[in-house]
Amino acid sequence: MSDRGVVVLSVGGVRFVTRASTLQQFPESRLARMLNDDDREFKLVNGEFFVDRDGTLFSYIMDFLRTLQVSLPSDFSDYQRLQREAEFYGLYLLADLLSQEHLLKPRLEILEVRFSLQEMQAFFRIFGSCSTTVERLAEQITVFTGQQSGQSWSSPFPSLVPLPLERPSHHDMVFQCGTDYSAGDQFVARYVSIKPDNRKLINGTNVLGLLLDTLLKDGFRLMSTRTVSGEDKVECYSFERTKRPAGLTVTVNQTPGSSGVAQAKRTQAQKGK
Repeated sequence: MSDRGVVVLSVGGVRFVTRASTLQQFPESRLARMLNDDDREFKLVNGEFFVDRDGTLFSYIMDFLRTLQVSLPSDFSDYQRLQREAEFYGLYLLADLLSQEHLLKPRLEILEVRFSLQEMQAFFRIFGSCSTTVERLAEQITVFTGQQSGQSWSSPFPSLVPLPLERPSHHDMVFQCGTDYSAGDQFVARYVSIKPDNRKLINGTNVLGLLLDTLLKDGFRLMSTRTVSGEDKVECYSFERTKRPAGLTVTVNQTPGSSGVAQAKRTQAQKGK
């Protein structure tokens, strides 16, 4: 039976059709031994292997065998039951991965924008629970500064110089825009540009609108808006998004001339948000 090309299984009344080679990914598993009539738990009835187990959970096991990846829905919660099914079928590598739920569960990412408008200047501070997101956002935001003497200025400035963002920590950044007078009657202006938008904005309200729009397009949801009581009246915008974890991929190595799997090891591959 092991040289059979197509195999039909009925698991708890749910029918699956697959290749024999798919079931033989892990030769020591019960599914591989089933093809050699080496396991009494699987009954061959009218050309189909029948097993009295959960058919819905078996679909995830079949997906693992076909792709060698653990890919579960964002609302999946039956980790212990699926782990038990993996152990039943002798897929102990899969069972080990499922026991580490923290690697598989989606994570909630929090980000907060604090905005304060004072006369002709606007101040921004962004906090994020994920340092990678804050780092990527810092690469998108550029502050340009320019100055000249006198009570007014010609716009645009003859030359604008990029100004590095303040990074108090890996999880936050600080920047500002608007106009101000410095020592010696120098008129200073700061413009903000947020990629992929190429505009240089000096108005704080416009910068805030572009920043919030950028976050919404990146998959964040605005959860709340509040004003922090105090002299400066800082406005706080709280965002969150569900971040998919890195997908777990199994790398299967075969020794030359071997028909089975020699060994398997776990690696991680980023699968996106």
